[in-house]
Amino acid sequence: MRILLFTGKGGVGKTTLAAATGAALAGRGRKTLVVSTDPAHSLADAFGTPLGTDPAEVEGTAGLWAAQVDSRTLADRTWHELRGELRKVLTGAGLDILDAEELTVLPGVDELLALSEVQRLASHGPWDTVVVDCGPTAETLRLLSLPEAVSGYLTRMYGTRRVAASIRRLGTHLDALRSLLTDPAVTTVRLVLTPERLVVAEARRTLTSLALRGIAVDGLIANRLMPAPGLWRGSAAKWLRTRRDQQDAVLAELAAAGFRPALVEHRASEPVGTTALAELARELYGSRDPLAGNGKPVTPLLTVTAGTAGTAATSPGGGFRLRVALPLERDSVLDLARVDDDLAITVDGFRRLVALPETLRPCRITGAESDADGLTITLAEERGPE
Repeated sequence: MRILLFTGKGGVGKTTLAAATGAALAGRGRKTLVVSTDPAHSLADAFGTPLGTDPAEVEGTAGLWAAQVDSRTLADRTWHELRGELRKVLTGAGLDILDAEELTVLPGVDELLALSEVQRLASHGPWDTVVVDCGPTAETLRLLSLPEAVSGYLTRMYGTRRVAASIRRLGTHLDALRSLLTDPAVTTVRLVLTPERLVVAEARRTLTSLALRGIAVDGLIANRLMPAPGLWRGSAAKWLRTRRDQQDAVLAELAAAGFRPALVEHRASEPVGTTALAELARELYGSRDPLAGNGKPVTPLLTVTAGTAGTAATSPGGGFRLRVALPLERDSVLDLARVDDDLAITVDGFRRLVALPETLRPCRITGAESDADGLTITLAEERGPE
């Protein structure tokens, strides 16, 4: 089973490219489900056919199914029972009814249930691949962070105390979701952008945030590239040439930073329906396998290493060095802190707790340096009073 998550800033064409990728995979003989968690529900528009919450085979394409997740209906159907059990546990722990009611309102529950529905569909259908049309990047980052966040929420609330069976099931389910998202052999992200500076800036911040969450990105797609005007003359040709030069400059900056996205030209008409989507996929992938992305992953998973053998390496001035690999911008705002046995890393407002190797748990942070590929943190052993 492979799961491809498509995301990008709103309006860059991620839904169309997700649908085109699904059509390409089905055309190569892979049973494929394309499912949308985007509240905009534009996947049906891309395929040119009505879609519901249950997967249905897309007419005219063998081996291709599509569906749209309705997170609001899922919340109404499944959250009510669990919320009631949470309320009982909290009032039994001595909280009054009002406090219990407030604590059972989990932020982001709609998105969490949407992600759970994707997992359910992936594990219960005949398909080999699930292509997910996610919401815009901000919503997607919140979606992908929820399994870890809610799992931590439940752990802090209940610890190891006995809790209702449904709450234990929720905890187990969240752990399974987190494992699914952070397994690069199963789940990868395709980040869609248009060659514009503001869009690219958001995309690069998204790469860092995904790395902090341990989620692999296997390709960037630069969509809506203006066609080269060639020898055309006139005001329209001048406008096209100017826009294309601006886009080429942005792509050159990306290349200089080590990013080489796949390119898709802007079309005069929207690609609607499986025939037009298959044509778009041929431009995007050519003879390449759509599952292969466009080369090696453009950003590594978050990795914490110390030395080459997984043990702490002594730094020249004493103490230890810890390497955290993730892409960083020159203007990235970083913050490091110790939280018990974890290292809290915050980059541009995105925070992740990383469990320290056992050797480093008695240490304190003494300094840090950053480059485009990550952080080098120095730590020293705490000394007791002499």
